[in-house]
Amino acid sequence: MKLTLKDKEFLERLKPLLEEKGLYIELREDGLKRLVLRRNYGSYVEECFGMTRQGVRWRFQRLMDVYVSAYETILFVESRFGCDLRSHAMAIARERAEVRRRARESLSLAER
Repeated sequence: MKLTLKDKEFLERLKPLLEEKGLYIELREDGLKRLVLRRNYGSYVEECFGMTRQGVRWRFQRLMDVYVSAYETILFVESRFGCDLRSHAMAIARERAEVRRRARESLSLAER
């Protein structure tokens, strides 16, 4: 599953809140391990994200599921082929990210 534009915006808004210790991520173990967003889900958080507390929790949980699933896929592929492909996959991922960044920059320059 790929990240959407809304997912990326959410993560960009989440980062400063984590850095200023307004929120933190905790490993929860109640049967199965999972990552949860902790601290006060007050009106400030709702205002910052432009969604309800329920929406913030839902989007965070969805993103953590995507993140963990990516590692499950990596573990599966590497259990079959070893770790030799990792450096190639990282090079391809970096190249794709750079191509997307350049495309965004040229699009924003064209809009000016």
